[in-house]
Amino acid sequence: MRRILTLLGVIALLMGLVWIGQGSGYFPYPASSFMIDQSPWIAYGAGLALVGLVLIAIARRTAR
Repeated sequence: MRRILTLLGVIALLMGLVWIGQGSGYFPYPASSFMIDQSPWIAYGAGLALVGLVLIAIARRTAR
C-alpha cells in the first residue's frame, strides 16, 4: 500500500507541476496544447500537486 500511495503521489505531483508550467507559459509543450497561457490551469496544477504531496505524506506515515 505504501508503494502505491507513493507512486500515485509522485505522479500527481509531477502532473501538477507540468500543468502549472503549461498554464503559466513556462512549459509550452506541446505547442498545440489548449493549456498554454491559461491561468485556470495554474490553480488546477497547484491543487493536484498539493494532493500529490498529501498522498506522499500519508504513505510516509503508514511506513511507521
